[in-house]
Amino acid sequence: MENRYPHVLSPIKLGNTVFRNRIFASPVSLPDYSNLVGMTVRQKEFYATRAKGGAASVSTGDGIVHFDTGFTHPYKLKLDDRDIYPALSDMARSVAAYGAVPTVELSHGGKYANVSNLIGDMKTGRRAYGPVHEFTASGEEVFEMPEELIREIAAAYGRAAAMAKEAGFGMVLIHAGHGWLLNQFLSPASNTRTDGYGGTLEKRLRFPLMVVDAVRAAVGAGFPIEFRMSGAEFTPGGYDIDYGVEIAKAVDGLVDLIHVSAGVHDNESTFIITHPSMFREHGCNVYLAERIKKAVSTPVAAIGGLSDPAMLEEIVASGRADVVELGRGLMADPFLPRKMAEGRTDEIARCMRCFTCMEQLRHRRSMRCAINPLIGREDEPPLPKADAPKTVLVAGGGPAGMQAALAAKARGHNVILFEASDRLGGKLNCEKFIPFKQDMYGFAHTLKQRVERAGIDVRLGTALTPDAARQLKPDAIVSAVGAVPLMLKIPGADGKNVFTCLDLAQGDPTRGESVAVIGGGLVGCESAVHFAQNGKRVTVVEMLPDAARDATWPHRLALMEQLRDLGVTVLTGTTVKAVAPDGISAASADGRELFIAADCVMMAAGLRPLTAESEALRSCAPVFLTAGDCVKPGQLFAAVSGGWYAGASL
Repeated sequence: MENRYPHVLSPIKLGNTVFRNRIFASPVSLPDYSNLVGMTVRQKEFYATRAKGGAASVSTGDGIVHFDTGFTHPYKLKLDDRDIYPALSDMARSVAAYGAVPTVELSHGGKYANVSNLIGDMKTGRRAYGPVHEFTASGEEVFEMPEELIREIAAAYGRAAAMAKEAGFGMVLIHAGHGWLLNQFLSPASNTRTDGYGGTLEKRLRFPLMVVDAVRAAVGAGFPIEFRMSGAEFTPGGYDIDYGVEIAKAVDGLVDLIHVSAGVHDNESTFIITHPSMFREHGCNVYLAERIKKAVSTPVAAIGGLSDPAMLEEIVASGRADVVELGRGLMADPFLPRKMAEGRTDEIARCMRCFTCMEQLRHRRSMRCAINPLIGREDEPPLPKADAPKTVLVAGGGPAGMQAALAAKARGHNVILFEASDRLGGKLNCEKFIPFKQDMYGFAHTLKQRVERAGIDVRLGTALTPDAARQLKPDAIVSAVGAVPLMLKIPGADGKNVFTCLDLAQGDPTRGESVAVIGGGLVGCESAVHFAQNGKRVTVVEMLPDAARDATWPHRLALMEQLRDLGVTVLTGTTVKAVAPDGISAASADGRELFIAADCVMMAAGLRPLTAESEALRSCAPVFLTAGDCVKPGQLFAAVSGGWYAGASL
């Protein structure tokens, strides 16, 4: 078989270790690490699955080297406690068994430890230490780290690295980016010390280099060390890429891989730079790695929202970086490297950069992905074959219906998938002409490919009616008939100048120069961004106090930034009263009458589930299940997981 990706799939030698390809699974913290036992079986399988999928290195996230002063999250690995050794050893063995190099990230929270931070209230009664004495935004005191503690923590990095090596890890990663302790010392914005650890770049480097030396002394020559840094901080007073190059030059030759990320958590707005949103170009942070690679001899890794196989190949082939690191990309599809090697790239589910994973991790302490229903459940056995094949009818060919059909087929059932329109994909087809939603539209194609290759009987242009269902005498029906746009019962709502999200599937439904969007939820706000990017003057009208309430918090951050930068007017606390041929009339929360002039109007007031159409099928089979928007209109995450588990339960 021809290798379409000869550069990114070629081996690379770091230290004395040969890595099977250039695709590394970047550090990911799991939401329920135990400070007592380290990792559960489920968590170990999460990492092992990435190794099965073909990644060359698989890294844990957030191993705290000095817990008393470095604890920032409720889910961190306590690397200064020997009791964690068995869990580390099991994880390393599980990853290595599938040919990947297990890696552990060595980290410390610095001034974010033991206080109320970006994650929440982490108060422990212990002091918080950072480069300088300061007070947090919430008024909590952070103490300047004394030299004896600096030396103690540097030694703790070495001890953690030694234990990791003993436990079977093949590489350690020193985290010196994103605003954590070592980055706090490197940054001119956070390190204003005037002693031997601040004031100049050379002095700011002193502590991080002490850590590098301690780790090297602990693991020995030839053992790979990865150094993770922010190429630029993108925050007021922070450093730029030229300064980042100097940091990289200081560790050149002392480590084996320089991992170039971006941003700092001091400034929440940089979160969507560190983890690029769907509004940013794919590979938008690679230029940072490229700049650094030109200045050093040590291999360099690039990261930041990467998931396109062709781009991964280009980055390495062109010499912009030696390694590509994927975080969210391997959540969406942990088998991406293997599928590249096997020529099955059209089956890869590419990360949509929707931040479902971040939302679930931060607020619900669970690991979930909008398009991978199996993430966080890696310890569950594969779907067992059914004792006896059943005839299963699936109504609706959107993501919920296709996932239900795939799961039922995997169990060995005879599946017939009915779709009333002429194509599969459901509302994902509405994203076809929206540039920043191409990964979501591509997911529809991925599901179609999987359905086709599974040999599922698909009947397009055919709605599953009760009569048709009874004639087929099915054993089970899964209804995933979806929902339709909710049309407000106001004068003019049926006018020729009014359109809905469904019209987006046919191209640009707007006319004239201005658009009014009724409804400031996720659909309305994303549509407004699209129209504004096309040069339209856009006004969003939302009756609630805030717009985009149904978006994940990082996506909302990115979305509101786009609306602001594109000049979209967002009117919250405003109720639409009527639609006219030349705009809409509305009332503000204080009772003021408004008229918003617009050449056309998008109705984005929500969705109405097709409950009656779904319930009509309930009596047509002994087993009746529902999934997706016909249950409750929601985001893709609910449709994908609901559809999969409906089909898997049959």
